[in-house]
Amino acid sequence: MALDKKTFRTRTLTAIVFAVVMLTGLLWNKWSFVILFLIVHFGGWKEFLQLMNKIMQGRMVWKFILGLLYITLPVTLLFLIRLDNRTTDDTLLKVVPCGIVFSIWINDTMAYISGSFIGKTKLSSISPKKTIEGTLGGIVLCVLVITIIGSLTHFYRTIDWFFISLICAITGTLGDLLESKIKRLAGVKDSGNIMPGHGGFLDRFDSMLVAIPFVFVYYFLIMR
Repeated sequence: MALDKKTFRTRTLTAIVFAVVMLTGLLWNKWSFVILFLIVHFGGWKEFLQLMNKIMQGRMVWKFILGLLYITLPVTLLFLIRLDNRTTDDTLLKVVPCGIVFSIWINDTMAYISGSFIGKTKLSSISPKKTIEGTLGGIVLCVLVITIIGSLTHFYRTIDWFFISLICAITGTLGDLLESKIKRLAGVKDSGNIMPGHGGFLDRFDSMLVAIPFVFVYYFLIMR
């Protein structure tokens, strides 16, 4: 798959604006974090219901249950990590959420670039543009970069950053495929249109929503 320069520029410019908003919410204080992900939560719910209404008629109870599992649960678990009352070090509380976000960003970006240059073998019919080469490239580079950066920060052990990045890269990819399947069933290309080149809330946070529960388990059972 050849690199589409116009698409890449659009995605890059939008990603810069998105990154500024995300970093402000992540790093300013706990309230900016809460506000940021409440917006993500309700924006994701709106798009999810729109997709579900295209897939199934009625069945509001099932839509509600699926929405709770797919959107509300991960966001709640992320809040529990960020607002963990067993430490008063606010800087430390920012570290794991930032690790999740940065791992997803790096994996997505490196998978896109790797797939654009060396991708040949389709990963799944669910998402035809994804390739095995791109996916593996994203995972390897994500783990490499996050592990090195994590070891240099001295927050937690190097092995913790290895596993967090690996968890995010693998489950994040599955999350992207899951959302692609939902969109295919709904007959739409994007879940929304809040960001040119990136779609809606679910398009941007699909990987994170699936990765968070797995990182949560690792964080509370092994890291602490």
